[in-house]
Amino acid sequence: MTAVDPTSPARRGRGRPGYDQAAVLRAAVELFNRKGYDATSIGDLAKELGVTKPAIYHHFDSKEDLLRLALDDALDELTTLVSNASRGNGTAYARLRDVVHRSVEVLVAHQPSVTLLLRIRGNTAVEQEALERRRWLDDRLAALVREAIAEGALRDDVPPDLVSRLLFGMVNSLVEWYRAAGTYDAATVADALVTIAFEGLTRRA
Repeated sequence: MTAVDPTSPARRGRGRPGYDQAAVLRAAVELFNRKGYDATSIGDLAKELGVTKPAIYHHFDSKEDLLRLALDDALDELTTLVSNASRGNGTAYARLRDVVHRSVEVLVAHQPSVTLLLRIRGNTAVEQEALERRRWLDDRLAALVREAIAEGALRDDVPPDLVSRLLFGMVNSLVEWYRAAGTYDAATVADALVTIAFEGLTRRA
């Protein structure tokens, strides 16, 4: 997770009571998800929080600065997870299963930011950079799939890049329905997703 740097000259102030930098960022992400990033202004955010626009700019350079921090929050932990799996110990198959399982936990922990990430369309430089990072994640996961195929652990008749996209697609679908206060906790969902993805739904004798 990316934290706002308290030592940055533009972000040293603590803000009004109840609205520190982290709270402002959370409110911005919620508003971007509700209204859309392009349709949301700093004025809208200030109104939402009941503060002035200068109070927002005291902590953040721009609306794009807020977007960058939100997308970093969505991507940083997953990037570390996939990077470690790519060069980790053990079989590629075991590392691939672990990545998929833990990516569910990462999504749940950062669900609002991940939701925002999945809705961007590359309209700004910040969005394009985030989309490039998503492509890198797909590529690294596809490489793990290829390794697992070479080990003989996975079938070889489905393209690895398609497998990668489908696996991440299953995980990303959680933003549409998963709620922390719902019936299933993150661990249960992660276990079920990995079981379905790697073992299927066919009943075993």
